[in-house]
Amino acid sequence: MKQQVVADAAALSNDLRASGHVAVYGIYFDTGKAVVKPESRPALDEVARMLAADTSLKLWVVGHTDWVGKVDDNLRLAQARAEAVVADLVGSHGVQAARLKGYGVGPLAPVAGNDDEAGRARNRRVDLVKAP
Repeated sequence: MKQQVVADAAALSNDLRASGHVAVYGIYFDTGKAVVKPESRPALDEVARMLAADTSLKLWVVGHTDWVGKVDDNLRLAQARAEAVVADLVGSHGVQAARLKGYGVGPLAPVAGNDDEAGRARNRRVDLVKAP
C-alpha cells in the first residue's frame, strides 16, 4: 500500500502549532533500509518549506516502523531512518543541523493496528515533534 503526501508546509505548520507534533507520510524507504527514496522528495520539500518559513523552529524527527521483525532491529532501523531524514534536510535543503535531532521509536508508538498491510503502512511514518 503506497502512502500519499496529504499535507503541505502550511498544514504541517498548523498541526505542529495545534498539537506539538505531526505525522508526515510520503517519506519512503526500502524494507529494512534507511536510505531515503527519491519519491520522498515532495514530502521532504514541504518539510523544508515549513522550516524555511519559521527559522526559529526546532524539531525532533521521529522514525516509526511497523512491528514486523525484531523490536531491537526495528528500533535501530527507525533511528537510522530518522537520522537519514535529518541528513537529507540538512544536506539537500540547507537546514541548520542544530535545528533537527533524529530519534527512533520503532514499533513502540503505533497509530493503527499491525495485523494488516493498511495498518502497518500507517505505522511506518516519520513524525515531527516541536522541540524546545
